Amino acid sequence: MTLNAYLILSIILFAIGLIGVLRRKNVLMLFFSTEIMLNAVNVGLAAVSKFHGDLTGQIFAFFIIAVAASEVAIGLGLLILWYKRTGSINLDDISKMKG
Repeated sequence: MTLNAYLILSIILFAIGLIGVLRRKNVLMLFFSTEIMLNAVNVGLAAVSKFHGDLTGQIFAFFIIAVAASEVAIGLGLLILWYKRTGSINLDDISKMKG
């Protein structure tokens, strides 16, 4: 496969994630869409890194995976606490939060 095929796949995945971030009202789906966008960047970095024979892009991809895992852990913890308190995970309800 060529580099263009990987980059087109990366662009398609990023566009799907971006549409999900812009259109969703559910916080859980927002997290999933963000993960899709981060994985699209990982595909692009790894593909460019492989085709240039350099490991730098793959190392950055590992760091992005670590950041994404910590984001999910913290975000889901906050989401569970918010759901226990309000009974909803709607973005409109979270934006009305005052305190």
